[in-house]
Amino acid sequence: MRNEEIRALIRELGELTVLDEQSPQSFRARAYDKAVQALENVSTDLAAMSLAELQQIPGIGKATAEKIRSYVDTGKIAKLEALREKFPPDVVKLSRIPGLGPKTLAKLRATLDVQSVADLVAAIDAEKLRDIPGLGAKTEEKLKSGIERLGFKQGEQRTPIAPAMGEAMRWVELLREHPDVVEVVPCGSLRRQRETVGDIDIVVATEQPAAVTQFVASRPGLQRIIASGSTKTSVIGATGLQVDVRFVRPEQMGAALMYFTGSKAHNIKLRQIAMDKGWILNEYALAHADTEEVIASRTEGEIYAALGLPLIPPPMREDTGEVEAARAGTLPRALEAGELLGDLHVHTTYSGDGRSTLADVVAAAHARGYRYLAITDHAENLAMNGIGREELARQADELAALQEGVPTLRLMRGSELNIAADGSLDYDEDFRLSLDWCVAAVHTAYDLPQAQQTERLIRAIRDPAVRVIGHLTGRMIGRRPGIDIDVDAVLDALVEYDVLLEINSALPRLDAAAPVLRRAREKKVLFAVSTDAHHVKELDRTQWGARQAQRGWVDPDREVNTWSPERFADWMATQRARGKR
Repeated sequence: MRNEEIRALIRELGELTVLDEQSPQSFRARAYDKAVQALENVSTDLAAMSLAELQQIPGIGKATAEKIRSYVDTGKIAKLEALREKFPPDVVKLSRIPGLGPKTLAKLRATLDVQSVADLVAAIDAEKLRDIPGLGAKTEEKLKSGIERLGFKQGEQRTPIAPAMGEAMRWVELLREHPDVVEVVPCGSLRRQRETVGDIDIVVATEQPAAVTQFVASRPGLQRIIASGSTKTSVIGATGLQVDVRFVRPEQMGAALMYFTGSKAHNIKLRQIAMDKGWILNEYALAHADTEEVIASRTEGEIYAALGLPLIPPPMREDTGEVEAARAGTLPRALEAGELLGDLHVHTTYSGDGRSTLADVVAAAHARGYRYLAITDHAENLAMNGIGREELARQADELAALQEGVPTLRLMRGSELNIAADGSLDYDEDFRLSLDWCVAAVHTAYDLPQAQQTERLIRAIRDPAVRVIGHLTGRMIGRRPGIDIDVDAVLDALVEYDVLLEINSALPRLDAAAPVLRRAREKKVLFAVSTDAHHVKELDRTQWGARQAQRGWVDPDREVNTWSPERFADWMATQRARGKR
């Protein structure tokens, strides 16, 4: 996990370098990007490697190696510290707004003293951007729209789930190393898999909180210790996120998990049920109000059962009717990642952005016990990453050879088609139909009007080769808003043409969003939980896809890759038999 932490810091260094040098194509920015990719393939402990050994990793230059050693030895990277001073979190947040490139951002900071989203909104409202050469009313309109679509709120500092989860998992692994830690679980909005988080809450079960507190406070790379005590220690970690570590006794762990997971509104509902029974529910236990005798505390399941409810999965705890549904026995069964029998959206090195070979991907899928796997490298119209027919033909030959070695795993030759602005797709129809599996997804033209975006998707859905619409809106959480579509019209088209809606398991995407999944469920849409993996390690993303399905209340039986190979094959045969739609 120290490797992952170092990689996160080098990635941050690259992002801040883009702002500093005002170009993602600068030599240093590209060097850091290359280094991040190189570090993904390193399994050796980076902290144990010398400067010379680090430089032997392809893609790691001397300057980057020195920074890695500096962090390992001192807990700091001087260049990163300087860039953080120059580009504080509010400024970095500004850089996420579509249309606000590093040069424009630098110009706004210098001329209008725009240092935050609130500053930018004020400048737009006062029409001040129009006085800057190269900008104008259209720029103001585009930036304001981007702010709204990203859901940025003035004065609110929230972190997208992907980097927050990475930081939380690094803390979990660190704390598990301590002999006095019995159990450790990340909680709060992160455990509910909200798209953004304010900070990281971690609950630790221990009989020795003082020892664990000292362990947390002595961790290398901390930016600051906010508070330290027997029940809670708060720090600012290496990546700038606040981490609150809370300590409870092992027998209190269930109550603590329930309390600190939330949501607040969900917990209020549970406390009211407890009060109606003459009980109290807090972070320590469910107990009798008069005698304080503990009724349940060790596990969440015991507490829910005592309240007369089944265990409600954390992603569902948002007070959106889950307590009432649980009482009525109508809450959908929660999908578990282990139920997935196949992955229907996976990339290899045939794609320009794939980082694992076809053979490695197949071996990894086989090791997971999968029964079917769709290889969906990017199609030819996607600049830089797409592949043509000749490469797909070579891939087909390799797939056929690999298939002989994995008779229990059905390998499907597929493609991730790019949906153009007019809804057209890569290759010609006959060639598309020759493939076993086609995912269609938006990768370009994100700013079209809603009507055009909607028709664009519906035209792709109508195509007889398309089996699933991938990452529905194309959003990148906290970085790029999704396309604006008439959700109901698109969902109705999916049902009419029997096309699946993907639940993309990549944490930066989690697309479609939970509210869309709820609506799709009501309309009886079928789903595919897919990883969109570009490296074999990313096949583990299924855990996030399963939780996203839980947030959307999606019934496991409506997710086709929970189906048996026979049922899935029958559905595929029906699809082929339908021909042109």
